Amino acid sequence: MTEIDPQDLARAYIAQWNVPDATERRAAIERLWAEDGTHILQPPVEIREIAAGLGFDRTTLEAQGYDAIETRVTRSYEEFVEKKGYTFRSRADAVRLHGLVKFGWEAVSAETGDVLGGGLEVLVLDDDGRIKADYMFPGA
Repeated sequence: MTEIDPQDLARAYIAQWNVPDATERRAAIERLWAEDGTHILQPPVEIREIAAGLGFDRTTLEAQGYDAIETRVTRSYEEFVEKKGYTFRSRADAVRLHGLVKFGWEAVSAETGDVLGGGLEVLVLDDDGRIKADYMFPGA
């Protein structure tokens, strides 16, 4: 497995969510992710409860492959960075255990610096050190 500093990976991963230029954002995704990588999101409790009430037994949201991940990252950028004025940053707590990297992240007001939210990220890496699977737990 490729040697990767987990904190460097965490910073690069979080940086992709803040990139305003679509071409640069896509390039960052292709550098970080395996071609068939999957982003798996545990939605907020409200969404999980609504889904369960509608009879859904699976309440995770998934995006697989460069195009779907680009759509996911772009939509997040538009909603949280452009519209709400947030910026995302990783916490200085990234650790690696074999092919897994775990770290926390924060959503911060670009105007005030106040932390408005955050979560936990668990990345599964392939043999080249690219993200094969990304488990995102907002609010954790």
